[in-house]
Amino acid sequence: MEVKFSRYDTADYLKTEDDIAAYLDAVMEEGNPALIAAALGDVARARNFSQLARDVGMSRQGLDKALSGDGNPSLATVVKVAQALGLQLAFKPTHGEPAPSAH
Repeated sequence: MEVKFSRYDTADYLKTEDDIAAYLDAVMEEGNPALIAAALGDVARARNFSQLARDVGMSRQGLDKALSGDGNPSLATVVKVAQALGLQLAFKPTHGEPAPSAH
């Protein structure tokens, strides 16, 4: 009996807003910019990628390249993509204590 495998695609498992938020939070913990861009690409594929490209003002190919693991999107592109997906970027302290103020 021959066993057949299908290609794994994270986008197939990003069904709800909670799924997407949890996935992106986990990726952000790694802090790897290429991984973050690729994760946004996964989310974009889970949604309507072509419409997202139009919403961001980029070609589909340009957005695909920017959100690949090899791309290097600008912060402006990342923010536009997040907003077009109905997401916001947020920062939180890495430790429980606030950073010292520079007064």
